[in-house]
Amino acid sequence: MELIKPDIGLLIWMMVSFGMVTFLLVKYAWKPILKALKERENTIEKRLLAAKKAKDELAKIEFGNEKITALAKIERENMLKEAKEIKNSIIEEARTEAKIEARKIIEEAKKGVEKEKADAINEIKNQISELSIIIAQKILKHELEHKENQKHLINKLIDDIDLN
Repeated sequence: MELIKPDIGLLIWMMVSFGMVTFLLVKYAWKPILKALKERENTIEKRLLAAKKAKDELAKIEFGNEKITALAKIERENMLKEAKEIKNSIIEEARTEAKIEARKIIEEAKKGVEKEKADAINEIKNQISELSIIIAQKILKHELEHKENQKHLINKLIDDIDLN
């Protein structure tokens, strides 16, 4: 039963030993424990501030990256638009030059055809005149084979001449 009902002497010795342990803890251990807790609290607070700063900087960097990406997309679109405009202008210029060149070629071909046509007509006229002369020579030769025909032609020509 002694365990359930402690004796007054035991109770006093327990209080004295508890008081001494408390005094020793307060005198030697309490301040270092509080100091260690305060240092730990300060370290945790500093780390939380550093983490918050890092998070803010990361957010700024991500915003900057998004901004740079958006600017790069706009620049790319502008470059593509400009390239398309240049391509279209080059194609249009090439078409215009091709039309001009085609007109020149057609004009030159027409001039060539006209020249060849004129040359062919002149050639035909020359051949006709040569054939006419040959035919006339043959007719005259045939007509003038006899002396009577010659005399008759000479008389006719003399009659045709007018002596005004």
